[in-house]
Amino acid sequence: MRARLLTLCALLWSLGCGKPATDAGGTFVSMYDNAFNPGVTHIPVGGRVDFLNLGGSIHNVTADDSSWRAVMETGATDIPPHSTLAGGIALFAKPGVYSFHCSYHGTKDGKGMAGVIVVGDAEYHPPTRGAELEPVATASGVTRRVPKDYPTIQSAVDAANPGDLVLIEKGIYKEAVSVTTPSLVLRGVDRNEVIVDGEFVRGNGISVLADAVAIENMTARNNVLNGFFWTGVRGFRGSYLTAYNNGDYGIYAFDASDGLFEYSYASGHPDSGFYIGECYPCKAVIRHVVAENNALGYSGTNAGGELYVVSSTWRHNMAGIVPSSLDIEKNPPQKDAVFAANLVVDNNNRNAPAIPLTSLVFGHGILVAGGVRDIVERNVVLDHQHYGILVTPFYDRNFWRATGNVIHGNWVYRSGLADLALGGPLSWGNQFHHNGYTTAAPAGLEGFHGRGGVRLPYGLDPMPFVGIFSRVSASEHATFPSYKTQAVPPSQPQMPGGATAPVTPAMNVFENLHFDLAAVRLPAEAEQLLAQARTSATAADISRPGFLARLGVRWGFPLILSLGVLWEILALVDLRRRDDLGRGAAIAWSVGVVAVPYLGAVIYHVAGRSRLSRRLRLGTILGGLAVYGTVVYVAVRAYTSWRP
Repeated sequence: MRARLLTLCALLWSLGCGKPATDAGGTFVSMYDNAFNPGVTHIPVGGRVDFLNLGGSIHNVTADDSSWRAVMETGATDIPPHSTLAGGIALFAKPGVYSFHCSYHGTKDGKGMAGVIVVGDAEYHPPTRGAELEPVATASGVTRRVPKDYPTIQSAVDAANPGDLVLIEKGIYKEAVSVTTPSLVLRGVDRNEVIVDGEFVRGNGISVLADAVAIENMTARNNVLNGFFWTGVRGFRGSYLTAYNNGDYGIYAFDASDGLFEYSYASGHPDSGFYIGECYPCKAVIRHVVAENNALGYSGTNAGGELYVVSSTWRHNMAGIVPSSLDIEKNPPQKDAVFAANLVVDNNNRNAPAIPLTSLVFGHGILVAGGVRDIVERNVVLDHQHYGILVTPFYDRNFWRATGNVIHGNWVYRSGLADLALGGPLSWGNQFHHNGYTTAAPAGLEGFHGRGGVRLPYGLDPMPFVGIFSRVSASEHATFPSYKTQAVPPSQPQMPGGATAPVTPAMNVFENLHFDLAAVRLPAEAEQLLAQARTSATAADISRPGFLARLGVRWGFPLILSLGVLWEILALVDLRRRDDLGRGAAIAWSVGVVAVPYLGAVIYHVAGRSRLSRRLRLGTILGGLAVYGTVVYVAVRAYTSWRP
């Protein structure tokens, strides 16, 4: 029911269903069949938590002191399986630490399926030995070997001190590791043969709750939640990691800052392969990674501020790169992130695992959903069923405008609906310039010369925004492939130096990178794929939407405006018959302001961007004008004949 209400509000925003972004805020917690994710959640006073059941069993949320419970909109406290769009809701009006559990699968003493919500500035210290330890920037020189010195990774981590190296020999480690000591470095001797295996029953492969922890050169698979997970920390690094077939995210940093993900691979996740979310300023970089066969390649909710996603490959996911503004995490909107020099290709994978929310954006290359002041530049974006690069507002509990974004110097080709698109309503202040592309929605998005010249008075198209939310109801009842049955990926490159590489805790990561945006480069295969794409102006090699869908997106807004122009013409005719020439002249002026620029843009779009012969282009333009004129003439004649 809530999903349908969200859709209705999104579509009826202009009628007043939307509201300004004034809520206290909140977040969501995912429920799996033996765990809450995240286990510790921070929200502001007056905020709320949505509990979404992604598992296959019934769960509930019960306070350890029995003072509150999460309740669905129906009043039920049991949350049924796969309630991914409408789960239980809990509100928190006072600061404090609220412990909870699932009464079916956990206990009051924190065992099994249990978690904690920290509201406001309340102090919370997890019961771990690392709470009193300070992070360090240099290695201690101590190496703790698994299984030579310690039988499990967890036992070595528990014994380690800040600055130690936990070195893990080849093997399959069937455990869930929790790191609460700062400044450790966990390293496998072989990226492909040091495997943390959740066997589809354990939560996270390795979860990090301490500052300045680095994980290197290993694999995490088959976990119910995430492969590698940092949360609530300052300082993180993941290098030469492989994460596949985990039940939520692959390589994941939440409410964390000062970090780096590099030379890593993620596949087979129903959310995103890589995620950095709920941070500002993030001071983080993702570079030289590959994400494929996930619902989303990259996702970053409410994340920005010196956040750079660069020089990476995002392919064969349901969607490629999706930064977003949502009320279900703290500090919306998403803002001030940079996406540069990425290869984003063929993200139309219906066989990837997904959940209803992630499936909404199927077939998009780069989608800025309610983002503010993001920069998207120098990316190669090819072969997407819907849009190559789309900037659009987004709707959760509030309506999040997309403003101040710069889309510059990208190469975008062979998209099913449009290569470049700006969705509406209220998407003002965005810039599209110096991009290589074939089609745009609306026409003339870059201006009449493709270099940011004169733009349209109505320089946005409502149909991309409407199209995303029109799929909510269908996605709510859809079934998706399971992450458990996805293919095993090929072996990935080893970390240079392996076991003997320098030991560097993840302290002052961003500062030590000396990151230079101007120096980032496209992945090696991008130039070859771009050269091939430039030889074709169509998307014949991908599954395209039907003719009516393409017509509606590319020409729907001009048609809507044309109907408005027609209405004004009819009013003008009526006023002239009443000799009200003053009002008639005003209406004629408004008709010209709206119709002439847009008609000019349509002509420019057909003449300058379609790869037709000169004769066919001219014929298309003249034919379009003839049809337009005929419709107006017939409508005016019919109207004047009908009027008494």
